[in-house]
Amino acid sequence: MLDETEPLSLLRKLRRETLAARSRVYRAGAATPLEVLHPATGGELLIKREDLSPIKAYKWRGAFNRMAILTEAEKARGVVAASAGNHAQGVALGAKRLGIRARIYMPRSTPGVKQAAVRTHGGEWVEIYLTGDSYDDALQEAKEDSRQSGAVYLHAYDDLEVMAGQATLADEVVTAGQGDIQVAFVQIGGGGMAAGVAAWLKLVYPKIHLVAVEGVGQACYQAALEAGKPVRLPQVDLFCDGTAVRQIGDLPFALLPELIDEHLTVSNEEVCEAIRYAWDHLRCIPEPSGAMGLAGYLQTADRWKNQRALAILCGANIDFGQLGVIAARTGVGSGRRFQWRIRISEEPGSMLRLLEKGFAGQPIYEFLYGKTDQYKAWPVFGFSCPPEEQENMAARLRENGYAFEDASEDPGVQHGLVPYEASLMENPVFLNLEFYERSGALLDFLNQTIRGKANFCFFKYRYSGERVGRALIGLEFPSIAEQEAFLRDLPVQGQGYRHCAPVADTAVQRLLKRK
Repeated sequence: MLDETEPLSLLRKLRRETLAARSRVYRAGAATPLEVLHPATGGELLIKREDLSPIKAYKWRGAFNRMAILTEAEKARGVVAASAGNHAQGVALGAKRLGIRARIYMPRSTPGVKQAAVRTHGGEWVEIYLTGDSYDDALQEAKEDSRQSGAVYLHAYDDLEVMAGQATLADEVVTAGQGDIQVAFVQIGGGGMAAGVAAWLKLVYPKIHLVAVEGVGQACYQAALEAGKPVRLPQVDLFCDGTAVRQIGDLPFALLPELIDEHLTVSNEEVCEAIRYAWDHLRCIPEPSGAMGLAGYLQTADRWKNQRALAILCGANIDFGQLGVIAARTGVGSGRRFQWRIRISEEPGSMLRLLEKGFAGQPIYEFLYGKTDQYKAWPVFGFSCPPEEQENMAARLRENGYAFEDASEDPGVQHGLVPYEASLMENPVFLNLEFYERSGALLDFLNQTIRGKANFCFFKYRYSGERVGRALIGLEFPSIAEQEAFLRDLPVQGQGYRHCAPVADTAVQRLLKRK
């Protein structure tokens, strides 16, 4: 319980302002849905769908609540704000609805989808200034503008009225009639939403267990807890850009330690898994920061069996180009992705023996290999499977005498780099292959078409989620005559595949011919 101290006075004021915010925020948008999922672990998982709000994120609540109480003199001077995207959209929405001029400073790295949305929501009432490479750069420019022009600075999170506006989403959870909630996960960037939501949930559900969730590379709340005060992180990971804040707000930090019961961090991979979970169960795609609370729940789901949990899907303003990166960092089905680099001898048939003995029946989502040595090879294979199957596969490799290492954090592997030495390739041919994405299809093709006729010198394949997989395969032959015979007899389609044809004489092919 809170003592009779300054945080208690601040908490009372925040709750009082949350009540007042009810009469303002719904001039800008309607309440968002609360969806109920039934996880395999039992109980219920409530998902607050802030991605369905007027700006596809929760930030409209705080921005509009703060702007709605400006005096006529303040409105005449206009407002300025700094934002990586979602707060900017909230300010833009408020500017247009309330007829207030707004200047918004955004980092130059802000996703294009968020810049476009600001212009859409604000129209002629908003000017955008792209400055610096981080939120902090934009923040300094906005504050300097406020000092020189007299415009009101609208903070994204370190403002009581903004926090009260964000808290209205928790009020909607309470009034949705789903019953008591035992645990809730709140993501933290600057801390404004987390403090507002936590304050309201603790008022209604005094026994609720509140979990603060931060990204591993942007844990400013954790740093503040360790230091006993808000401190600046030397740098932040920008993958979850909506929560990429170097220092938690002073007002949120004055409240959060008294409200939050547990703190945890999630990796970018766990956030990607949460995005996939949202797609699988809700057919929605949250932005990384929007899925962070859900990632916290999934990390600890076994602890909340037969309980009712809450996660806030707080935004979906994701740049389309980021979807490929997210997909590449998630598992397939119920598995988790990982990559192994495995040593084999550079001799005929060694690659096929590895596939048969080590990975029989195991779907492979990535295969990277280029010939770099006459005697040994280190192909990289990517898999997606539960931990117990990963252990079984490791045991099979050891039993068959294969040495291997984890290559998941190798930058070259992450970028799909395939090293090769062209001078070692004898009479090479490259093939474009399309095969059906089913278990065993690729191995069927290799056995029927390649075994005994050629040796691998290159292979690049990565699962794309389509029904058809695509690979670039390099084969080498002892003689030109055998190469020509292979190409002459090569069927364009066959069992397990629908297309296989030599690559045209491209620059790559010409390079390979240089000895």
